Amino acid sequence: MLNKDRSQQVLQISLPIVGGMISQNILNLVDAAMVGTQGSAAIAAVGLAGFINFMAVAFFIGFAAGVQAMVSRRMGEGRQSEAAYPLNAALLIISLMALPTSIILFFVAPDILSLLNSDPELLEEGTPYLQARFAGILAIGLNFSYRSYWSAIKQTGYYLRTLLVMHSLNIVLNYALIFGNFGMPELGTLGAGIGTSISLALGSVYYHLLATKHTKQFGYMERLAAWATIKSIFKISFPSSIHQLFFAGGFTALFWIIGMVGTHQLAAANAITNVMLVAILPCIALGIGAATLVGQALGREDPKDAYLWGWDVAKMALIFAISLATLFFIFTDPIMGIFLTEQTALEIAHWPFKLSAGIIIIDAMGLVFMNALNGAGYTKPPMYVSLLSQWLLFLPVAWLLGPYFGFGLLTIWFAYAAYRILQTGAFIWLWQRRSWANTIVD
Repeated sequence: MLNKDRSQQVLQISLPIVGGMISQNILNLVDAAMVGTQGSAAIAAVGLAGFINFMAVAFFIGFAAGVQAMVSRRMGEGRQSEAAYPLNAALLIISLMALPTSIILFFVAPDILSLLNSDPELLEEGTPYLQARFAGILAIGLNFSYRSYWSAIKQTGYYLRTLLVMHSLNIVLNYALIFGNFGMPELGTLGAGIGTSISLALGSVYYHLLATKHTKQFGYMERLAAWATIKSIFKISFPSSIHQLFFAGGFTALFWIIGMVGTHQLAAANAITNVMLVAILPCIALGIGAATLVGQALGREDPKDAYLWGWDVAKMALIFAISLATLFFIFTDPIMGIFLTEQTALEIAHWPFKLSAGIIIIDAMGLVFMNALNGAGYTKPPMYVSLLSQWLLFLPVAWLLGPYFGFGLLTIWFAYAAYRILQTGAFIWLWQRRSWANTIVD
């Protein structure tokens, strides 16, 4: 049973993040619908390029775990005047590393995309989009660290405000640049990439202005990051960064595998993945709330309370996921029809999307416990679980079932479901062992 008081505490932190995640989902779906009007090659190209970009930014996204764990622990310990120091360190590290990464990847983008798919039409649509997205790597890394900071200090309303502004701007820019509206050039998929990167950069600026105005008392930009704080951020964040990097790389590899099966299959997989985020991202938001509550409980030296927070939030995520899964299962074809204009791709997506409804329920639990473990600073074991289940088990099986034996997308998606079930079970097992309660966070 859910405890009313504890549920209210979760919602107080998580609801603004859930709102932001829903906003992100709406943006993803609107983008996919806009790009989908350009045909299967365009949506397949954007899907593949999007996961390549995810892989490029994944290492920097991982620093959000360190910010979350360290800031929430300091808040629980009563060290509020030093709470923002880990964020200061993360912003410095990301800025120094992301800029050269972005420049290098911009110039090698054509080679990366052609390595993963040889379809000339897909390459024509995807290469400029990927280059435009690579230009926004720094902003994405900064924004994820800010998100964890707002959560850890329980001021997630600023996160929601920024995302609503950023996503509204992104939709307007994409509408203008994809189709050539408001006197802008008609750039197709390139316009979608440019619009997204511009909105992300402006979001970073807005995050900084809000943090400067409202969180100076926590030490935001009070001084340069101390070497000890930088080392602590690296120690906690590096496993999470590697986890994110290989998870993103795994999805890129999956899209490469599906691309060898066929372009219609790749378009269907991209559409399914976009819609699945409607359920997954709000569950991540609840997980971020769990990470904050777990970290603060450990800061108060109350591991029993931290343990209970994991299960309390998991129950809430499960209720949410079941509701959406039911909706997806019943309205499969109308939902897929929004993003897939070609009948062949729509038919291919039908049963894999129904299967995805069940996967969402499993992922809801897994994502909450993964974030809760990260909130405790216990980042290495989740990394090992992710790498082993995805790279040593799922991806080889997906390649054998798809390109090697010639099965279709549905068979690959059954293997995907088994992989997510296995991973979720491992995260729950790690939570039940409670070794995370002994993690030291400076």
